Amino acid sequence: MATGDDVRENVKKYYGSRLESSGDLQTSAASCSLSCCPVPRSVTEALSLVHPDVTKRFFGCGLPFPAKLEGCRVLDLGSGSGRDCYAFSKLVGPSGHVTGIDMTEELITASRQYVEYHQKKFGYKDPNVTFVQGYMEKLGEAGIQSDSMDVVLSNCVICLCPDKRAVLQQAYNIIKEGGELYFSDMYASKVVPDHMKQDTVLWGEGMGGSMFWQDLISLAHSVGFSTPHLVSASHIVVHNSELKAKAGDISYASGTYRLFKLPKSPVMSKATVTYKGTLADFPDKLDFDSSHCFKKDVAEEVNGEMAAVLQSSRFFPDFEIQTSNKPDSSSESTPQYCSLNPFLLADKLGSSVKKCSKTSK
Repeated sequence: MATGDDVRENVKKYYGSRLESSGDLQTSAASCSLSCCPVPRSVTEALSLVHPDVTKRFFGCGLPFPAKLEGCRVLDLGSGSGRDCYAFSKLVGPSGHVTGIDMTEELITASRQYVEYHQKKFGYKDPNVTFVQGYMEKLGEAGIQSDSMDVVLSNCVICLCPDKRAVLQQAYNIIKEGGELYFSDMYASKVVPDHMKQDTVLWGEGMGGSMFWQDLISLAHSVGFSTPHLVSASHIVVHNSELKAKAGDISYASGTYRLFKLPKSPVMSKATVTYKGTLADFPDKLDFDSSHCFKKDVAEEVNGEMAAVLQSSRFFPDFEIQTSNKPDSSSESTPQYCSLNPFLLADKLGSSVKKCSKTSK
């Protein structure tokens, strides 16, 4: 059984020197996530302004760009070449700050080369991006303070980490109350067997280390997060026939979820909420996740946990919230999580990318 250090060293080699661009990956994971709604113009613009050399070495699997980032303190787990960090830099504005953390020295060195370029590109007086080398499982050792971040983001790197619980626990610790973990990752249709986890290439491609999607729910609850909200999903196409054979009957999907850090003892009461239409990118409706679309000036009933999320998060000013005096009894029954299944959502959206990598056989 490979140790966590062995796994990390293999991933460093795989992404630090072996892969020159996203085209070298054996799956469609680098460009496979489709959202339930159009990508906001601000996100499209921010991504278009990122230096092409940074974008070339992007290995993410989704588009983890939540609404209302202006002024936020953001941490990007596994920042890689820095593509998302620089896009976040534009979205948080000069009053916000973005920190990228990655364990791979080559990628940290490469990403730091473009700090001044993007500062000037965005017209900022001072840089608002910092890159640090370190481990997602040890954010404190990397100098990230507890309760210091509004939003933690990640793009297809948790599947590369051997200790998922440590990653989520560390993220929970450094997020402020009301903040969120918003991340895209690869998920398996069933529990991945141990022999697949020992395969260096399978792990490097995210296939060996993908979580069974249902395990995310229990893991999130165990470290203190709210129930995950599924935002978008797509099927992942494995191009390489050898890797496809090794995977057997396991299929893969990209899923983007958001998890909130609620107050310690939130009041779980149903509520009627009305979106005010106050977010610039979403004047008519706010697609909060794949199950919640809030239309401007239209009252919607939500369960106790969603009401607690809206009341404690940065979205509170954007909603009128009328809570019920009755507790939400739905939390007492055994919940059904079909709405959180990325494979079902990908089927519904018809979303998969059949883009062959240049190394596929």
